[in-house]
Amino acid sequence: MSQHVRSLTPEEYVFTEEPYYEPVGDEIAVFEAAYRNRLPVLLKGPTGCGKTRFMEHMAWRLQRPLLTVSCHDDLTASDLVGRFLVKGGETVWVDGPLARAVRNGSICYLDEVVEARKDTTVVIHPLGDDRRVLPMEKVGELLEAPPEFCLAMSYNPGYQSVLKDLKQSTRQRFVALEFDYPDTALEQKIVEKESGIDADMARQLVKFAQMTRNLKGQGLDEGASTRLLVHAAKLMASNIAPVVACRSAIAQALTDDPDMLSAVNELSASLF
Repeated sequence: MSQHVRSLTPEEYVFTEEPYYEPVGDEIAVFEAAYRNRLPVLLKGPTGCGKTRFMEHMAWRLQRPLLTVSCHDDLTASDLVGRFLVKGGETVWVDGPLARAVRNGSICYLDEVVEARKDTTVVIHPLGDDRRVLPMEKVGELLEAPPEFCLAMSYNPGYQSVLKDLKQSTRQRFVALEFDYPDTALEQKIVEKESGIDADMARQLVKFAQMTRNLKGQGLDEGASTRLLVHAAKLMASNIAPVVACRSAIAQALTDDPDMLSAVNELSASLF
């Protein structure tokens, strides 16, 4: 094992250095006001547009630990709250991430919450209203959230469907912040800052991204995200040819369809 690997508990995951984030509106002020008023926050926006980075930035600003849960189809209420486990021949209770966040006054961030089962998200309802409590029925305990605790979650409205959508009983408990890709100038600045490439290359990458976003619904589920642009830019900064970087970091990440791959690669070739 590398000697440089550090093992941290979620409660120790506090940002000591400011995570780079460029605000696109009044989202920082709204989040801070929601935090002061003990209101949960819902982040809405396409993948790779900065939602997770925003949460990291807010955790740094508020100096609270950030505990992130990546939601998925098999996520159960016990995965969030906790369960009994057998250790050394004894049955002991082990808190889940949500319970640990409540006990420690952390920020609990449920990433892509619509991926979780509907019966799982119901457990957050008492935390998302004036009660701010987490029922732990298996141990007969009711955890009351301290003032420092914050509940936040995100989802991508572009993937909404009858089967994957937030129930009104869930979403109406949250203050919602809508995210999207930054405007051209700001996105170019972000790509430059994150990767170190020059302004001209960053400008061309952003132009390429906008071309792919115009293909959304016409063969692509999503266009190139700001995250993918940064990936490509980092490859380019490491002396990978722009066309190769775009193919590997963007085109291949967007689709497996041969015709669409060819079309996206042609777009990058026209710019680089």
